[in-house]
Amino acid sequence: MNRLLILLFSFALVKIANAQSTSIQMGARGLGMGNATNGLVYEWGLFNNIGSAGLLTETTTSAAYHIQNRLPYTNRMAFVFNTPLRFGVLSAGTFRFGDEVYNEHLVSAGFSNKFGNTSLGLKVNYIQYQAQGFGTRRAVSFDFGGVTQLTDILTVSASISNFSQSQIGFENGKEKLPTRLTAGFTFRLSDKLIAATELEKDLLYAPIWRSGLEYEFKNKFFARTGFNTNPTSGFFGLGANRKLLQADYAVQLNALTGPSHQASVTYRFNRKKV
Repeated sequence: MNRLLILLFSFALVKIANAQSTSIQMGARGLGMGNATNGLVYEWGLFNNIGSAGLLTETTTSAAYHIQNRLPYTNRMAFVFNTPLRFGVLSAGTFRFGDEVYNEHLVSAGFSNKFGNTSLGLKVNYIQYQAQGFGTRRAVSFDFGGVTQLTDILTVSASISNFSQSQIGFENGKEKLPTRLTAGFTFRLSDKLIAATELEKDLLYAPIWRSGLEYEFKNKFFARTGFNTNPTSGFFGLGANRKLLQADYAVQLNALTGPSHQASVTYRFNRKKV
């Protein structure tokens, strides 16, 4: 019971901070950049912007684990698989948040494809919420997103989660799942430097501004940093990309929940030789 009270108090803090329900943004590369990932083309597009996955050219599988130091019952984990087809890219993944007292599960499948300099994608989510003593609730939602490469330097992106306005049922009625609109810019300033900035707006809460940087040094090693508003947070990360394997680590710092850490690893099945 004490753990459930702690968890409910944690969610109250999240609401006070104008955040939404549990974030499904995963991938330590993106976290190191402050989760400014809407226009970033990498393996975790399924949980960030499904439209970006249409630009992937390799079959990959990735896993990530996120640890919250002050709230040990709010850890997150996820798995994603991407494979290019003759026409488009197919993505599938799972996500879990919480423990046996309260947990959220998500199973997602998405398809995206490139048309000229634009990539568009559609995703379906099966969502399950479970709380001890309150039973299990389920829902299905749909997301849509896209990215457009305007120049060699500038990419613009936009996505919407739960555009279907799906609801979850309770004994005393139904409540809509969060709907979020995100738009951003990604800048490839050089072969070694990427900058990204974006704005996210939940229909019920104040907007969140996210920005981040990634710098490659010493050939396939990466340093990253970023920040968010609402709540104010700082981010730092490191990564290494060697042959078929990529490993990333990131830390998030804010006064509300303290430090949290995420590690992710990606395996590429058919990396092209360069």
